Amino acid sequence: MARFFLSFSSLEEPLAVDCTIHSCAAGSVVEPLVQRQSESASSVSECDTEAKHSKPIFSASLGPTLVILILTKLYDFHIGSVTESTLWRSTDYGSTYERMNDKVGSKTVLSYLYICPTNKRKIMVLTDPEFESSVLVSSDEGASFQKYRLSFYILSLLFHPTQEDWALAYSHDQKLYSSMDFGRKWQLVHEHVTPSRFYWSVSGLDKELDLVHMEAHTPDGNVQYVTCRAQMCTESNRNYPFPGYVDISSLVVQDDYMFIQNPSSKYPYSAHLPPLDLHIVSTDEKQVFAAVQEWNQNDTYNLYLSDTRGIYFTLAMENVKTTRGIGGNQMLDLYEVAGVTGMLIANRRHDSQVRTYITYNKGREWRLLQAPSTDIAGNDIHCILPFCSLHLQLQTSENPYLSGTISTKGSAPGIIVATGEMEKSIISGKFSIAPLNTGQMIFEEEHNVWFLDKGGALVAVKQPSVPTRHLWISFDEGRQWTRHSFSMVPLFVDGVLVEAGAENQIMTFFGHFSHRSEWQLIKIDYKSVFSRRCTEEDYQTWHLNNQGEPCVMGQKQIYMKRRPGNYCMLGRDYSRVLSTESCICKAHDFECDYGYERRGDGNCRPAFWFNPYTLSKSCSQGQNYFNSTGYRKVVSNNCTKGVKEMYTPRRQQCPSRAPRGLSLTTKDDKLTAHLGTNVSFKVHLDELDFGDGTAVSYSNLSWTEEGIRHMYKAAGIFRVTALAENSLGFDTTTLHLHVTCPVEHVQLLAPYVAIGHQEVNITAVVWPGHSRTVTYFWWLDNNTEPVITLEGSISYTFLTEGMHTVTVQVSSSNAILQDTRTVAVQEFFKSLLLSFSPNLDEFNPDIPEWRLDVGRVIKKSILQVRVEQLLVAVFPGVPTAAELFLLPNRNQSHSKKNHEEELERVSKIIVSALNQNLVEFELKPGIRVIVYFTQLTLGKIPFCWLWRGKYNACTCNGIISVRVQRKGSTHANPAAKRSITLNRQWSSPSVRSSSRFQRVPLPITDE
Repeated sequence: MARFFLSFSSLEEPLAVDCTIHSCAAGSVVEPLVQRQSESASSVSECDTEAKHSKPIFSASLGPTLVILILTKLYDFHIGSVTESTLWRSTDYGSTYERMNDKVGSKTVLSYLYICPTNKRKIMVLTDPEFESSVLVSSDEGASFQKYRLSFYILSLLFHPTQEDWALAYSHDQKLYSSMDFGRKWQLVHEHVTPSRFYWSVSGLDKELDLVHMEAHTPDGNVQYVTCRAQMCTESNRNYPFPGYVDISSLVVQDDYMFIQNPSSKYPYSAHLPPLDLHIVSTDEKQVFAAVQEWNQNDTYNLYLSDTRGIYFTLAMENVKTTRGIGGNQMLDLYEVAGVTGMLIANRRHDSQVRTYITYNKGREWRLLQAPSTDIAGNDIHCILPFCSLHLQLQTSENPYLSGTISTKGSAPGIIVATGEMEKSIISGKFSIAPLNTGQMIFEEEHNVWFLDKGGALVAVKQPSVPTRHLWISFDEGRQWTRHSFSMVPLFVDGVLVEAGAENQIMTFFGHFSHRSEWQLIKIDYKSVFSRRCTEEDYQTWHLNNQGEPCVMGQKQIYMKRRPGNYCMLGRDYSRVLSTESCICKAHDFECDYGYERRGDGNCRPAFWFNPYTLSKSCSQGQNYFNSTGYRKVVSNNCTKGVKEMYTPRRQQCPSRAPRGLSLTTKDDKLTAHLGTNVSFKVHLDELDFGDGTAVSYSNLSWTEEGIRHMYKAAGIFRVTALAENSLGFDTTTLHLHVTCPVEHVQLLAPYVAIGHQEVNITAVVWPGHSRTVTYFWWLDNNTEPVITLEGSISYTFLTEGMHTVTVQVSSSNAILQDTRTVAVQEFFKSLLLSFSPNLDEFNPDIPEWRLDVGRVIKKSILQVRVEQLLVAVFPGVPTAAELFLLPNRNQSHSKKNHEEELERVSKIIVSALNQNLVEFELKPGIRVIVYFTQLTLGKIPFCWLWRGKYNACTCNGIISVRVQRKGSTHANPAAKRSITLNRQWSSPSVRSSSRFQRVPLPITDE
């Protein structure tokens, strides 16, 4: 058994502090949880633990009370696992310890400690899953525990940011669980969740506090972004904010922002290829810092800064260097200085050289770091910018108990302590840039440096690789240091526990004398150094400046600092900032806006890929938008007046509506041209692509008599596309130009709605009939090549849902004819056959424009359904008939069964309204038309074209419907007509050649 013992050691210097030393077995793995409430005197106690050979690991989480919990785990190298554990508890901030194994179970092996961030008194301890799966819960800072068995192994915990009893647990089998009573009961949230890609709700943005954001895997291996409530995450209660799939491990929920990545995304910071890698560096002050590795980079990243909405990004610095960490992770050499807004330090690779740059205005301007004028011995250093500068190491420590190679504190603005070297010089060491712009060398060897007493004191200790029994203290921001002894024997300092907050005067060192010796815990109290609290006479003012420029981020800031040599305690009510005053805006307060780049003359001009006339997609009718001047004020910059009005975006009115009715024609309205002649196109557009590799871009092009001319040098069929776009939307139109081919008319017959993955028949009817050979060119969806047939019909299967465009062109000798139809493709739908009161036939001119108008009126008259869910097709001919298609609402995340049930419910409501004559519209003043329900079908509705005569016959899906109609009789309800079905297909040539057709539904019976 190893024994904890306590001893005291005096300091070599006259500056006296209290030093308490504990030791425990070197074979222990120690995990302390430190909390502090109030001050008390130190005391001594002993406790034992069994020593075994093990790999020493030390980690801790700190809180604000006097309680310390230390978990020691004994690791047996022979069997390669932890065999025992001991939980220790101190109630006097480390002066005495009590063994707690009898409170958690003498044979229980513990693995991890967790502290609730919103209530430091609540603690969770997890057992080692190799022995059992349980969680131990304490609500009194570890004085007592309750044990609860688990049916799964917890790999990680995530506490709610505001609710102290809520927690998420991630299991070994990629399942996410939630607890609303601090670990006593758990409920499954979702399976197949990506590790570390789950988050609690964002306060102020999400309506439900218990909302969970997560990245989940689908059965087919894809990844989706899912949200649901922690205790109500059934399939029907889940939401999918992003409709498509996302890249694995791309979901980030941070502050007010949510980030996802998917392969088809258009990246908002560049017009080039998608990046190899992307990381969110920070989201502070309503701005996103993103590190992007472009396709041509290996170990460097480009740094981008967003606007306040986090939507549009501009380049802040290229080729920021990365450093590979201990775990193999790439760490960006970028450091945000605490305590001074807008100050960042970055290492940039240029050619084969890496240099350190600093910015005072969030990347608007970067400059090299000036090296100190003398070394630690006072010898002159000849390092002149820009040929020689100070190069810093910018890696933060992966060990939370070491300071890393660079350190700053928000409570100590103006002090930067970092490890570095001078370029073109053999001089290296620890540098203190304190105050800013006047750096000095403080140590020749690497040290860890910590801030005490709100930055009023600095403590330095050598790196763990070198044993030491000394520490160094500075009370004047690193200008002078005094050495003190904290141990009689040199100690490898593996880390330091510092009380949460920066106003403390107590530190706990932990380390070992050798790799096989006992752990040493050394508690050092610096209260005795300060004889009194600071008064107003102990402070002096300090002006933050950038190489003599007093305005930093648009304001002048004056700070209070303790006078060198005054050994007084700053205290809780100490405030660094004395006064703040806004500055007049100057050019350096503004950076280039999205899509603009800074040129050699210092001005921001549009990048080659950016169209400055393209409006924001958020611009809505009747609103105003801000037209960029090419500049935007640096986020968090507080300057006023000056050049602000000149650089600020100008308010302009949004366009009244989105483009529509875009047309593209040739000047002579033909779809043919002869080789070697100019073809004139008439169009209002943004971009014209001639189809043969030539494209011309226009902005706000107006109608001209001459049109846009282009000469084709090869025969063939060319797809000419026009695009008109503004912030409200866009419109496109396409024509297929045939060389040396004439034009005629054609009517394309296609279903208005089709079932996806099922063949549909599409027919082109030509009249009057042609005795010559006819060639049909079918343009389906967005295919760039047509399907060519000699028959006037084709079968086609639509694979995706949505609106699909079908175009047919018919060529006969030198004649070309074209027609286009739009087909709505759905997985399923409902349809109703409609008829109308006879008075509508009197005003039916039987033209397409009239039928479109009637269809729109019918949609508006049906108030029970969203307009987007309705399609109305009015058939040619009389009596007037129509078909109403009811489509599923894709804005809702439901299963197919739920969608079908919803359609069934809505269709019954509509049928009821139709049967009660509640659907009607006013054709013209005094003439009201009633809409009747005829027939309800699910899926594809059979239809055909009927030739007017005594007997009407048609071909439809392999059956013939023959209708016997008495002369002079008309029916408002076609369902009353008798139908006969035959099991063979028949068509009449007279039907194809008739110039008058009627499209009616076929009632299918069992007769």
